[in-house]
Amino acid sequence: MPANDPTGRRFGEVADAFERGRPDYPDVIVDWLVEDRPRHVVDLGAGTGKLTRALAARVPSVTAVEPDPVMRAALSKRLPGMAALAGTAEKIPLSTASADAVMVGQAWHWVDPVRAVPEVARVLRSGGFLGLVWNDRDEDDAWIARLSSLLKQYGTSPDAGYEPRVGAPFTPLETVEHRWVNQVTVDEVVEMIVSRSYVIALPERSRDELLDRVRVLAAQAQDRATGLVPVAYVTRGYRARLP
Repeated sequence: MPANDPTGRRFGEVADAFERGRPDYPDVIVDWLVEDRPRHVVDLGAGTGKLTRALAARVPSVTAVEPDPVMRAALSKRLPGMAALAGTAEKIPLSTASADAVMVGQAWHWVDPVRAVPEVARVLRSGGFLGLVWNDRDEDDAWIARLSSLLKQYGTSPDAGYEPRVGAPFTPLETVEHRWVNQVTVDEVVEMIVSRSYVIALPERSRDELLDRVRVLAAQAQDRATGLVPVAYVTRGYRARLP
């Protein structure tokens, strides 16, 4: 995660839960992000490599940048041979005009855009672009709304509706969204919640109590035929070009 993570860059504490519980990004959104066919893409705030893997399947050269050493090690374990560098959005360890695109999955809300925007522009070639993507739980789904209500009881569910800030020298943001359902186990629902920054920061007793209640709620939403829980998402993608 980039530099101003309020949990003190503690995502490494839950790297395994992050990998198991967080969803991948839908093909339709990733295809949209790389439709210009960039040759070299930087995955910024790469975490365990959720977006990195999708990019590597589509782009000749990908460089992952991630400040947390445990998350970076998890990425390297799953993507041996992938360039995985220590760095942040505010200080990218790449030379000027060395990338065709910079992608940020589930992390731009952690960055300081005043510092990150010119730094991203520095590493991009002329005509390159910044791509942002978030998997957000779909609050229109009844059981997801109940889950969010439970999280709010513990002060752990931030308000929805975050709009990314980019601005000059980039063009205005283009946007796209895609609704879909991720079929997961009850354990994976719990790990998805474990991996949230605001849950990491809870006192241990409150966190354990919350996760027990999440498990009960997820079991109630479980499909009895498949044993899986349908987790509805809205995935939002954004693009801004460097003229």
